[in-house]
Amino acid sequence: MEIKVLGTGCPKCKALENATREAIEKNSIDANITKVTDITEIMKVTMTTPALVVDGKVVVKGRVPSVNELTELLTK
Repeated sequence: MEIKVLGTGCPKCKALENATREAIEKNSIDANITKVTDITEIMKVTMTTPALVVDGKVVVKGRVPSVNELTELLTK
C-alpha cells in the first residue's frame, strides 16, 4: 500500500501524519508512507490540506480523522 500525506507542515498536517503512522503500526499494515510538502505537487492532487492519498486515491482532505477512522479506511 502506498500512502501519501499531503501538507505544508501546519499542525493539522503533522497530526494527520502522526495519526496515520499510529494506525499503521497498531494494525501491522504493510504500507509505505511518503510526506509531500511541495505545494506544487500537492496542488496537482488537491487544493485542500491536509490530505491523505492511498494508492493514488484521495481518501481524506481538509481534516484530521481519528486513528480508528484511519484504521477503517486503511483496512477495507
